[in-house]
Amino acid sequence: MREITSNSKSVVFTGHSVGGTVASLSALWFLSCLQSLPSSFSVICVTFGSPMLGNESLSKAILQERWGGNFLHVVAQHDIVPRLLFAPSDSLFPYLCSFFPFWHSSMSNPSFKQLLAQCPDEMQAQFLHIVLNSLEALSAGGLNSGQGNLFWPFGSYIFCTSKGSICLDNAVSVIKMLHLMLAKSSPSSSIEDHLNYENYVGQVYWQILSSKNFQEDDLPDSSYEVGIALALQSSDITPCEAVSGPAKDCLKLAKQMGRTPSLNSANLAIALSKITPLRAQIEWYKVTCDDSDDQMGYYDSFKRRGASKKNSKINMNRHKLARFWDDVISMLEHNQLPHDFHKRSKWVNASQFYKLLVEPLDIAEYYRSGEHLKKGHYMEHGRERRYKIFDKWWRDRKVEGNPGNSRSKFASLTQDSCFWARVEEARDWLNRVRSEGDTRTQSLLWENIEKFDQYARGMVDRKEVSIDVLAKNSSYNLFVEEWKDLKSQLQLFPPHFPSLLDGGGSSSLTIL
Repeated sequence: MREITSNSKSVVFTGHSVGGTVASLSALWFLSCLQSLPSSFSVICVTFGSPMLGNESLSKAILQERWGGNFLHVVAQHDIVPRLLFAPSDSLFPYLCSFFPFWHSSMSNPSFKQLLAQCPDEMQAQFLHIVLNSLEALSAGGLNSGQGNLFWPFGSYIFCTSKGSICLDNAVSVIKMLHLMLAKSSPSSSIEDHLNYENYVGQVYWQILSSKNFQEDDLPDSSYEVGIALALQSSDITPCEAVSGPAKDCLKLAKQMGRTPSLNSANLAIALSKITPLRAQIEWYKVTCDDSDDQMGYYDSFKRRGASKKNSKINMNRHKLARFWDDVISMLEHNQLPHDFHKRSKWVNASQFYKLLVEPLDIAEYYRSGEHLKKGHYMEHGRERRYKIFDKWWRDRKVEGNPGNSRSKFASLTQDSCFWARVEEARDWLNRVRSEGDTRTQSLLWENIEKFDQYARGMVDRKEVSIDVLAKNSSYNLFVEEWKDLKSQLQLFPPHFPSLLDGGGSSSLTIL
């Protein structure tokens, strides 16, 4: 499978029956492998009559990874196999010993379908009764029905009937529809339908949903009701059947839940516009700090700030923006936003700008309050989870054009939002190396300092830093002066660090 990624741009996993479950497992494994690759490789999994795979925790994990849209499960209206595992396994075992050989033999040779007649009608009816009762109890549990259950759906489900097909991706609606369709099944059809997927797939090509099947007097008044009625018809459920009312409610729930992520996204866009003034005030604050006579720059001005309304306002804005973006991440992880939300350029760019603008203030506050003395340095012990998530959004974005053009002037915001955390850590290394008695530890500290110095100079040379980095009294400029003094002192002890004196040498450590 890894070789495929070098020769293709997409892969489709598929399987029928238990093979569908194997396909889902393989797709999940492959998706987890792709997380370490910087590619936009497409993975799709399509199953036919597959049993359930995992519980609600697995379903939530798949949603949090934004993988739900990669899975499509095709279910025949009467097929009992996708519903099997909702029933207690101990009650199913005697029946599976009879029906699995039938399914296996019939898949290899259609003539073996006649073997079903050898299974007593009473056994078939009891088998259907056990599964149907379990599904009925589960679907009646509503939105909390996932609690304590061993199996729970994930991805999208296409329910195929002789009248058409419908697609659902809300787990509760999927379970309800699994129950309602099976409630119309006969014992023999629930077993035989597991072998009819070829026919259902063939029908998809010519079945076209159309309101022409309705009498003019029967057409609902609203387009919403027309859509529900068409979906009900495609489910092969007529208005006069007992399951018609629950099925209609199920479809309405699915439609409502399907619209919610898009509505939430639209509301977030409005909320984003409302917090833009908070961000603008921080941008203005940065300009005033960079132009200030104290020549400390944006980061150090906030770190060494005194008590004033302006500073309090900026600090409050910092907290409000953090709360907004934490709410965005929470909604995304609870599947309340569209599957591709984190790939939309509007939100990727907005989160990146927020990170570059505000994280330096978070770093300044971390070191100002002495948190590094209690927990350790920011990079490993203080960085908020949202920034790590935004890093991934930015890395996974689609880049158009030539991103490697050199800059003609310094960036408005330093392109490494953790630059100041690296400066603070490098200054700590400088302090420690002066008093370190162990030669090996001292050598490692020197190598780390040298690595940072090379990295920071590269950032400056490429103009990937803001002008506040080069301010006369900035923490970075203080590091440069301290580093220069330390190297000049080192001239008195050339035998110990020859590589540092001639500017060469190699390092086995990296801070990047």
